[in-house]
Amino acid sequence: MDQSISFWVYVIIYGLLSVALYKLFNQRALYPLHMLQLEGYEESEYRAWLRANGDKIKSFRYQTTSQKTPLVMTDRAKRLFKVHRQLNGLLLGLIFILSVALYGMSPYISIVVFAVLCALVHFYQYLILIYANRINYPREMKINQGFYDAAQKKVRELKEQGLQVVGITGSFGKTSTKFITSTVLEEGFRVQNTPSSYNTPMGLSKVINNELDDKDEIFLAELGAKVPGEIAEVAELVQPSIGIITAIGPTHMHLFKTIENIQKTKYELIEALAEKDVAIFNYDNDYVKPLADKTKQRTIRYGMENIDKLDVYAKDIAVHERGSSFTLGFKEGGEVRAETKLLGKHNISNLLAAASVAYVLGMEPEAVARGIGKVEPVEHRLNIVDGGTGIIVIDDAFNSNPVGARAALDVLAAFETGKKIIVTPGMVELGDMEEEENYKFGKEMSKVVDYAILVGPKRTEPIQKGLLEAGFASDKMIVAKNLDEATASLGRIAVPGDVVLFENDLPDSYDED
Repeated sequence: MDQSISFWVYVIIYGLLSVALYKLFNQRALYPLHMLQLEGYEESEYRAWLRANGDKIKSFRYQTTSQKTPLVMTDRAKRLFKVHRQLNGLLLGLIFILSVALYGMSPYISIVVFAVLCALVHFYQYLILIYANRINYPREMKINQGFYDAAQKKVRELKEQGLQVVGITGSFGKTSTKFITSTVLEEGFRVQNTPSSYNTPMGLSKVINNELDDKDEIFLAELGAKVPGEIAEVAELVQPSIGIITAIGPTHMHLFKTIENIQKTKYELIEALAEKDVAIFNYDNDYVKPLADKTKQRTIRYGMENIDKLDVYAKDIAVHERGSSFTLGFKEGGEVRAETKLLGKHNISNLLAAASVAYVLGMEPEAVARGIGKVEPVEHRLNIVDGGTGIIVIDDAFNSNPVGARAALDVLAAFETGKKIIVTPGMVELGDMEEEENYKFGKEMSKVVDYAILVGPKRTEPIQKGLLEAGFASDKMIVAKNLDEATASLGRIAVPGDVVLFENDLPDSYDED
């Protein structure tokens, strides 16, 4: 073949291969993009995930994103993926030019260089995404600041018209408390809250800009944080006049390192309150109690213990399989009997947080109790699911903290008929305390369950140890590789009349499979 013709044949082949590889590279990048999204686009968190999960992503096999927490192509994800595709196009263009240039030296060298460089780009898609994220970061910050400033201005203007803003934070219980408070306050006010776990500056800004209006009387804002300073940033945005700390415990310990750091971070909400504002505390929580005692603003304490020190309390608690009842008391407002569909003692604590807000806003005890009776369980937070099979399913898939896990076991123990079965991968994000807390969880579990189905052989090792050391029968403990395998095992064990507790459901970034 004429050399010039041969050259152009190579150019065309390289060109066609480059187009095909471009699509292949972008397809491979979807899984890392999903993991980066789950880590909040934080490079440090994404790199930590890479170190812990190198076998999943540092290979040529393709991973698919799960429907459990699927990749959502938000505007930010689209902008980031566009930059990523541009980097892939640039790299492929450079490889194409280099390979064509090397053709004159040796067609074989040209082919080898093209193949090797393309393989490297394909392999390192998970790292190229990091550089795309860095390039995109300044633009995202500029966009975010615009949304933040507009939302902050809107809240300031609405507060001047009478809007009350309630800020809710804590290591756990924030989302449940927010939805419960919304239902209770709707007995007397028009309420706007944020969906699900919207608790970041951008999530809150979106709700404020798009949904909050001058007809709303109360705005409930959930404030989340993974590092010190983030609560202060969100509080500066929403400008609360009432602040609630629901509970403090060992969550996100891999980021906060110490309980003291968590206390300081959650207290940023109270520090954001003006002198005339109101601070509400769960006085049953040992880590919250000292924060309440040092607060200078008007302080409302709620709980179920040491009632003489509380402003809002629950006593005479009667727990049953489908909910509970209790006497709801107000220090200066009398007592009323309340009924709830919610399961677990910790949910009574969340109800008391809502009752405390109602108390501050002047609602009558009977109206508060009426609102409590209307509260529906929050999805994946200790609610009963009736699948029509005769098997009772308790869905606590969102929970991942020691207090909530013990509360879930208490709920399971309240059922008097059928086998008690738990399906769990254990708790995560507890830092240095994670192994010990899961070991304790295993020991507590052994006192309640008839069968334990554990998801993830490595991750559940501390639970396995706790169960066996407590004398739990090894043939009643099933260790599954993933949730599908666990579900199959459950199908072989459970019969009508049994009770199954799904305790925590790890996101895709923790999947061992």
